[in-house]
Amino acid sequence: MGTIRVGTCAWADHANFYPPELKPRERLPFYARHFNLVEVDSSFYALQPPRNFRLWAEVTPPGFRFHVKAYRALTRHDRIPKPGEEDLGEVADRFRKSIMPLVESGKLTALHFQFPPWFVRRSENLAYLGWIREQFASYLVAIEFRHRSWFQSAAVSGETLAFLRDQEFAHTIVDEPQIGSGSIPSVVAVTNPRLAVIRFHGRNRETWYARGLATSGDRFKYLYSEDELRPWAEKARELAEEAEAVHLLMNNNFGDYAVRNAQQMLDLIFNVDGEGANGLPYQ
Repeated sequence: MGTIRVGTCAWADHANFYPPELKPRERLPFYARHFNLVEVDSSFYALQPPRNFRLWAEVTPPGFRFHVKAYRALTRHDRIPKPGEEDLGEVADRFRKSIMPLVESGKLTALHFQFPPWFVRRSENLAYLGWIREQFASYLVAIEFRHRSWFQSAAVSGETLAFLRDQEFAHTIVDEPQIGSGSIPSVVAVTNPRLAVIRFHGRNRETWYARGLATSGDRFKYLYSEDELRPWAEKARELAEEAEAVHLLMNNNFGDYAVRNAQQMLDLIFNVDGEGANGLPYQ
């Protein structure tokens, strides 16, 4: 029986969750008193100095775990490479060096590669995923697609999942608005027995493709109801029968929506009838 963890994507965005007198550097230790998993998203926007990862490891308890979002150059978000980032092999090396303190602490679970909507299913992109596997051969890597071509039919879905299994990638299951080609269905499957990931983006159809939003949180302005979360709690328990670990991450980072829904999910999974979720360990 696998362990289940619940957390949020980033810890700095949750308005009204932190006491007003709390200093920014005190937020992660406070967060870690409530959750034992978080996704680092600042690593997507810029290559972080190793001292940041060292500090984050030091201020969290021994059982705490991190997912680290891969730097945007490595997920092909920049159609034209930024100056100094033309050599992706060198960028990958810099990224690996930056996260090393977290690796050494034993608190890194997975690297999260979320690809853009223009990363469609075609041979050169499959080859690029093979390159990612080579560059991060010793890491547990979770893959999240954002173009429907990867799951456009049952047959294609089967091929995509088979490829992920062959490369030992962890498939990222998503909950998101089903609108247009830039969203994918919730394909519940385990492709690496070490980890299953479920990421919650909300269901705000109006903002999914919106441009010029003030913050990324405005795109994911959606508070799940308990009735919407309950089926996912059951799916998490089922996935824990197949995977050693199941990680649920809330990305609806508007106000305190993500932490509220994460707390609800913990209650749904681990407080069934007041006796816990069939004895599933929460670690």
